[in-house]
Amino acid sequence: MERTAINPVTWSVDMGFNQGEVVSGHTRTLYLSGQTAMSGDGKPEHDGDMAAQLALSVDNVEAVLGEAGMSLAHLVRLNVYTTDVDLLLQHYAVLAARLGAAAVAPATTMLGVTRLAIPGQLVELEGTAVA
Repeated sequence: MERTAINPVTWSVDMGFNQGEVVSGHTRTLYLSGQTAMSGDGKPEHDGDMAAQLALSVDNVEAVLGEAGMSLAHLVRLNVYTTDVDLLLQHYAVLAARLGAAAVAPATTMLGVTRLAIPGQLVELEGTAVA
């Protein structure tokens, strides 16, 4: 797989994401359902704790990727949904550090939403990965 970053402007690179990515030579595409701070048995975790919910959401993204034989390095698209954009931005480094450690800067969208499907959840991550 070959990835080419597309950044007609560069401010987003400092925030850890590319404006777009051209992916060629890949053989498999994984579409990840939204991942939240849910335990392995389907119970919500870390009520009201954005940093902990964000970390567990990334863990759950990694678990889905791992099951497909992929890693965060294969993410080409990441959608971030949150019930509190300002609070998420205060803890965004949790996500940025994990993506940075994987040397990946997927095309990203962040959206503020009224609520998520599970009460008490503050953030949900949805993505696309290619290998």
